[in-house]
Amino acid sequence: MPKPFKLISSELKYENPWLSLREDKVIRPNWDEGIFGVVKMLPWSSVVALDKDGDIYLSKEFKYGTNEISIEIFSGALDDDEEAIDAAKRELEEELWMTASVWTPLGYINPFTTVVDSPNHIFLAQWLTKTQQNLDPGEEIEIIKLPLIDAYNMVMNSEITHGASCIAILKTFFHLEKHKK
Repeated sequence: MPKPFKLISSELKYENPWLSLREDKVIRPNWDEGIFGVVKMLPWSSVVALDKDGDIYLSKEFKYGTNEISIEIFSGALDDDEEAIDAAKRELEEELWMTASVWTPLGYINPFTTVVDSPNHIFLAQWLTKTQQNLDPGEEIEIIKLPLIDAYNMVMNSEITHGASCIAILKTFFHLEKHKK
């Protein structure tokens, strides 16, 4: 499918180490001129951590952008030239203080395709081993452990609203159902 918009110009409006905002002038498919604001963020990796009993570990912490407490899986931005799986492993160890010996990639999502460019890679981590917590400065995380079905229900009841967490929990649930022995 051809791209229906023609780019006339692009101007960087804001930038920090995590994101940039640009304004694009375009010609729309109906030949009208218009603008688009596009936020470009670092790519992310998100991890569903499941123990041998099928319980999921979640984080509960305050999120500045929504000004709310959020229950989520473990996520973090990729460092320069870092592979998505390596970022997932790093985040699991930093935030949950665990490593995993089995990793299953569950694809990626684009969280808000109209104005945000920030792919989020999703992984399932299993066969967990305890290490030592190493939070980023300013992170205060409460760890929650519960059956995966409870997390699934929390997604369905909008108690978990973080987009990548919702998709990852649902993908994990259906992945495990599909691969039951």
